[in-house]
Formats: sequence, structure tokens, C-alpha cells
Amino acid sequence: MHLGLITGLGPAASVVYYQRLTQAAADRGSVLELTMVEANIREVLANNLAGRAQEQAQVFAGLLERLHRAGAEVASITAIGPHFCWEETRALSPLPLLSAIKPLDDFCAGQGYARVGILGTARAMQSRLFGQMRRCDLVLPDDPVAVGTAYQDMAVAGRCDDPTRERLFAAGRAMMRRGAEAVALAGTDLLLAFDGRDPGFPVIDALEVHAAVLADLATGRKTLAEVI
Repeated sequence: MHLGLITGLGPAASVVYYQRLTQAAADRGSVLELTMVEANIREVLANNLAGRAQEQAQVFAGLLERLHRAGAEVASITAIGPHFCWEETRALSPLPLLSAIKPLDDFCAGQGYARVGILGTARAMQSRLFGQMRRCDLVLPDDPVAVGTAYQDMAVAGRCDDPTRERLFAAGRAMMRRGAEAVALAGTDLLLAFDGRDPGFPVIDALEVHAAVLADLATGRKTLAEVI
């Protein structure tokens, strides 16, 4: 299946998505059909903060039309924060859309988690991932705005310094003390802080979960009806 991805919503994550998909195709002896278009992360952040869901959906619709013309059969946005305009975008999309959140919801339920902590943008956390996490209870950081701002600044910069990493790790430890069984990295560029490090608690990487489902679609292991 020909995948269409909206990328650019965190440079580090865009690279990892590409690496995961090409590696999965190679491992499975498949030819990867993939088209990517670049969104403007600063435009998306500005529209998110201003609550301009319809305006951002129109921007995404233009990018999705480009993917459609390129032959994509399904599309997805490679970030969670931009799902603030999910319903508006889906209504305008010329392609079936795979949410980056539903695979995470399905994964957490499949692992038997009843309570999961989340890290991501402030709005994503405060909205319980835009209402798309339905199969387990969520635990939020004590100060989601401060934690979300730290994450957002890191994603735009494309790098993580030690104070930001410690703030994110401390937020995760606090959620575990409040009853979380694991912490979901519900921001695809959180890999900048967590990749290759042990924060001292179980971590669920939304990027890895999402990329695995995309890889299954691309290589024919799953159908659209199974994941959307």
C-alpha cells in the first residue's frame, strides 16, 4: 500500500519514521511505496495555540491533496500535537487518514494497562490526546503547561539539553508515583530526550507504535479496515 505522510512536525521524528519504514520493508522483502510532504512546524504550533483548527485543517487538506495526486492510498500525520484539528482535517481529506493516537490507544489496551501517564504538548495532555485515548485512564503531569512548553521548545530546536531531559524524566517519575503503570511518549520528538536512556520507569513510545502500524500497512500485513 502506498503511504502518504505529512512530516516536518519535528525534524528528528521525521527521520526516525523514514528509517523505521525503510528498515521494515527491507526486512520483509517488500518495496516501500512512500510519499512525504513537509508541513511548517511553526505554522502548526501557532494555529494550535490560537485555536485555529479549521485554518490548519485547510493547510493539511492542501498537503493531503498533493499526496493523493502522487498516488498515496492512505495518509497519516507524523506527530500527535497536530491532531488538535483531527476531525476538521478528516472531513476535508481526499484520502483515508490513520490517526497517530489510535494505534497508541490500541497498544496500551492490548498490553493490559489500566492507567498510563502521558508526555506531550500541553494541549494534547490536557485534552487526553484530543479525546482519542478511550481504552485506559490517563495520568497527567502536575504542571502540564510547563512540561508541554519544555517539550515543544525541544521539538522545534531539534535537540534536548540536560535540564529539559531531567524535567521530562521527573514528570514521568511523578506520574508513576501517582499510579501510572507506564508513561506514554505522546510526542514524537520525545525520542530526543529518551532514546538510549533509562528514565527509571516503563516507557511506551507512540512513534514506534505508530510506525509499526504504518509498516504493516505498507507491507500488506494489515488492511485499512483493521487499523482505522
